[in-house]
Amino acid sequence: MPAKVSLDKQILLRYLGVEVVLVDPALHGFKGLLDRVEQLKKEVENVHVLDQFTNPANPDAHFRWTGPEIWKDTAGKVDIFVAASGSGGSITGAGRYLKTKSPSVKVICVEPTESPVISGGEPAFHNILGIGPGFVPEILYRSQIDEIVTVTTQEAMDMARRLAREEGLLVGISSGANVAACLKVAARDENKGKMIVTMFSSGAERYLNSELFAQVKEECVNINMTF
Repeated sequence: MPAKVSLDKQILLRYLGVEVVLVDPALHGFKGLLDRVEQLKKEVENVHVLDQFTNPANPDAHFRWTGPEIWKDTAGKVDIFVAASGSGGSITGAGRYLKTKSPSVKVICVEPTESPVISGGEPAFHNILGIGPGFVPEILYRSQIDEIVTVTTQEAMDMARRLAREEGLLVGISSGANVAACLKVAARDENKGKMIVTMFSSGAERYLNSELFAQVKEECVNINMTF
């Protein structure tokens, strides 16, 4: 996994007895990780790689379950579906289902401002963990994306913290990016009164040792005991 993946996820994997191999994202980007996977496939016997970036079962799962869930829970009234792209599975699968139910549904992709690869920009470092791998995944169907909205790492972090403090929702950084993008879209005059749906694909508890919790972690360390 990329070395920038939160320490919490690495700890959980090690706790389960998994051997963790870290790859420096600054050297070869996310593709360097995939190259390392291919190398390990040749070195280790009886290996099966799920590969969420190329496995059609990824978007198919969202087409079969996530999309129908959104359609049912909104009573078919969803107008806009906003989702960040990591592997591309959720936005491809759920977005495709929603468009089969109503071609007028607008699908908006969220990606990091610092690394707007889907928009045609260059890959670069960002800290919205879980999205923006630095290349366009094989399973991402760009033809069904109506628009791309970019969000900075700071915007994503700020929104994740805001959701915790104002709504009691412990979401991860990419979920913060989704809501930040939703607010940008909702602020447009043409979208007044429209139903905008997004996804929270990550929980905050997986980022306790990341920048997301840096300030509150320092506050906790410095709390004095009272008697």
